[in-house]
Amino acid sequence: MTSTSHNQTPALDRADRTWLDTHIDGPVLIPVDHDYASETATFNLTLAHRPLVVVGATSTADVQNAVRFAGRRGLPVSINATGHGAVVSATGSLMINTSRMSDIKINSVAPYARIQAGVRANQLIPAAGEHGLAAISGSSPLVGSVGFTLGGGLSPVFGRSKGFAADHVRAFKIVTADGQLRHVTADREPELFWAVRGGKGNFGVVTELESGLFPASRLYGGGLYFGGEHAPAVLETWRGWVEHLPESLSTSFCLLRLPDLPFVPEPMRGRLTLHLRIAYLGSADEGAALVEPLRAAAPAFLDTVAEMPYANVASIHNDPTEPGVAVDRTALLRELSPQALDTLLSLAGPDTPPENHLMMTEVRLLGGALSRPPALPNAVGNRGDAEFCLFIASIPAPVEGDIERIRAVEERFLDRMAPWGTGGMYANFMSTEDTSAASVRMAYDAVAYERLVGIKKTYDPSNMFRINHNIRAA
Repeated sequence: MTSTSHNQTPALDRADRTWLDTHIDGPVLIPVDHDYASETATFNLTLAHRPLVVVGATSTADVQNAVRFAGRRGLPVSINATGHGAVVSATGSLMINTSRMSDIKINSVAPYARIQAGVRANQLIPAAGEHGLAAISGSSPLVGSVGFTLGGGLSPVFGRSKGFAADHVRAFKIVTADGQLRHVTADREPELFWAVRGGKGNFGVVTELESGLFPASRLYGGGLYFGGEHAPAVLETWRGWVEHLPESLSTSFCLLRLPDLPFVPEPMRGRLTLHLRIAYLGSADEGAALVEPLRAAAPAFLDTVAEMPYANVASIHNDPTEPGVAVDRTALLRELSPQALDTLLSLAGPDTPPENHLMMTEVRLLGGALSRPPALPNAVGNRGDAEFCLFIASIPAPVEGDIERIRAVEERFLDRMAPWGTGGMYANFMSTEDTSAASVRMAYDAVAYERLVGIKKTYDPSNMFRINHNIRAA
């Protein structure tokens, strides 16, 4: 490698480029190449990557050769599959884009799915659905299934009845910092098996993952949409209602302030909206009876809660499908008492002053299997004492200083809700604002974190895999 000038990232020299071109079957791209921008693109445009080189991996062998090259050159390795989960700049790294590794195999008898590193939820869901099966996936259909699982994997449908996606991993293949491909199970390298399921991408590049599926072809779900003026009454009903739900019903709410722009549905344009989400793994009749108190709480201007194919599960949350700039934060809550709800509404409800407006305030109900230890222990943290997950986010206006305003508003929001917080965070919802060592510790209890550090020392002592919410070896 050569350096173009002082303080600039080293450039890839001719010999390095030749070696990579010879040993990598997929494309090898540097900043001047035409497809470099699309290979390095993020979903949250707050962060842009500029790695030294991008390897478009088409196989495990490509991943191994890329990692070995990075090891010889002393480069950090970053991973890009779908652009989601980018929290630290990958500038100067060797980036491995795994999106081409999209093979899916379904075993309908066991049942489980074996997926490669680049598979998205919207690829896995229909593949499993062909067999009358469902995979644990998140609210967005565009998120990579492997990354989602390594960070825990909180399902808005199966979470309360089945736990985290990481709880159902049977085996995986991972390329560690030494370039070795390891076949990992509960019996084969059990420490690594424990750590990767919840420890995110700190220990290597997972190239293949085998995870359980569940019989489900339909569910009763959708959204109830209320004008913001009804938020206090409806959420007080919701707060009491969730205390007696079966684990087969998952729910959340989101207070939305969408802009007055043509692409926003007219009833939600430029006003506060309360969106209640419902997902029930039972009959439509039972689901309707369970949801009736919410429907009676206030008049909804839109009600999409009905029996639906599991393939349409993404419509429950309607997460954004286009990349954009966003600033977000998260926290875990041990309760949503009347005082906690009043405080939340003062921060995000109909009487919140405009200078404190955020685009979305979401609260997800946890509990059930999410609070219980899994059959195969893993590193997913903060299970037992969290009853709700809080997530706040906003898209900055194109005016100077709005990103700083949002950061300050979100920080005050978390401070005000802290009396009801657990002091922990859910790893997959942590953002670019949560990358300090102290923040990363908040995703795990103290004993688990020290165990993760020890495993990091074993498998990645030089911290090659640090472009993430980093668990440091020292």
